[in-house]
Amino acid sequence: MTTALGIDIGGSGIKGARVDVGSGDLVSRRVKYKTPEGGYPEDIMGVVATIVDDLGAKREETIGVTVPGVIHHGRTLLAANLAQEWTDLPAQELFSQTLGRKTHLVNDADAAGLAEVTFGAAQGVSGLVMVITLGTGIGSALLYDGVLIPNSELGHLELEGTDAEHRASTAAREREGLTFEQWGGRLTHYFSHLEKIFSPELFVIGGGVSKQSSEFFPHVTVRTPMVPAALLNNAGIVGAALFAHERETHSPSHF
Repeated sequence: MTTALGIDIGGSGIKGARVDVGSGDLVSRRVKYKTPEGGYPEDIMGVVATIVDDLGAKREETIGVTVPGVIHHGRTLLAANLAQEWTDLPAQELFSQTLGRKTHLVNDADAAGLAEVTFGAAQGVSGLVMVITLGTGIGSALLYDGVLIPNSELGHLELEGTDAEHRASTAAREREGLTFEQWGGRLTHYFSHLEKIFSPELFVIGGGVSKQSSEFFPHVTVRTPMVPAALLNNAGIVGAALFAHERETHSPSHF
């Protein structure tokens, strides 16, 4: 069994676990801490270091970390739901320095997409699959015939004069006290817009709220089939570990 550490940074929580990269199974307890207020890089890196220590990372294990933002050649160009200091930050290098070993960074939704196409709901689906994560913001991953197209950031599509995630994310639902039926109307507007642009074969819905899919799926009216992420809220952890393993072994089949 080959294992790697996957750590998933979200707007409200940071979680991590040891993953069997051959099966996608978590083979350790899942450790979770609250995301530090303000979302500053040094504070978040400190929490990630604590998780790595908690899990007792072995020297031979690779580490993958998700970031909710655009990552280009190891730099975070944008992290809309974290501090401004993440903009144009050499984050991969700084994580590697903090953790004392090479660390691989991947967009959080892209990690979820990689996990779902390898082990989950998008496995074996041809054509365009869109993995959409609903949380503090809206993340997106595009997978065409199983190949991940990174950094799509479709939560920032403009709808009704603002970013879609400002009206249709889980955080927006909680902030405005929307019922699942009311939220379903907003999600219908968002997913219908995605359909109009991309004509996907399948929507896979991830994020913590995915485990409540039976409560809001009936209120989303779209023609494209929609399913919850098979890995639920562990998709980011699994995808981060898988991404790091592929990068470390120089066999990136999805990038």
